[in-house]
Amino acid sequence: MKASSAVAGRTVVGRTVLIAGATSAAGLAVASALADAGAHVVAVGSNLARLQSVLAVAPEAVLHECDLTSWPAVTELAAAIGPIDGLIHLVGGWRGGGGLVGQSDEDWDFLHSHVVTTLRNTTRAFNADLLASPAGRLAIVSSVSVDRPTAGGANYAAAKSAAESWVRAVGEGFTKTGDTAAAVIFVVRSLAGLETELATRVTGLWNEPAASVNNSRVLLS
Repeated sequence: MKASSAVAGRTVVGRTVLIAGATSAAGLAVASALADAGAHVVAVGSNLARLQSVLAVAPEAVLHECDLTSWPAVTELAAAIGPIDGLIHLVGGWRGGGGLVGQSDEDWDFLHSHVVTTLRNTTRAFNADLLASPAGRLAIVSSVSVDRPTAGGANYAAAKSAAESWVRAVGEGFTKTGDTAAAVIFVVRSLAGLETELATRVTGLWNEPAASVNNSRVLLS
């Protein structure tokens, strides 16, 4: 039996998906899974030489070097890439330890710029694309520390909490303009060892109706 057009449309095949922070272990796993599933992968990172590693798992991927902390650079990136159907934000990094007194301004500046600013810039620059797509998807990876922050991880938990709030706001905006776009938060204690599960979950976002996954918070374990 031939699938209905609505069901057939829920697939990642042929979708253009941008991975921000594509050279991490998670980024490579997601790029590989998306490419294997038939998506067009756009890999974005801060170092073009390191981005070459993506081609080993997604040979047809398009590579773009960009400082995602810079709004002008991200708007230029959006203009160069053209419309996308998915934004997978994997930019981040952990800084912490030393109790509350150890929460340095240097660490906070790093976390704020990498976790929050890059997310704000990319989601604003590509929001119209995700809304215009018949199946726009946004996903980030957050941390269980948002639920149970510690003094030694206060900077990190605060940055991740801000990122989650931003994504929920994006998801709320999606609901006001239709039922084709969805924003999803994946939550981990540690991403190490969960890269394959993340990649499978990300690829599967296009198999579900947007309304059923929008503003969901999914624990990976």
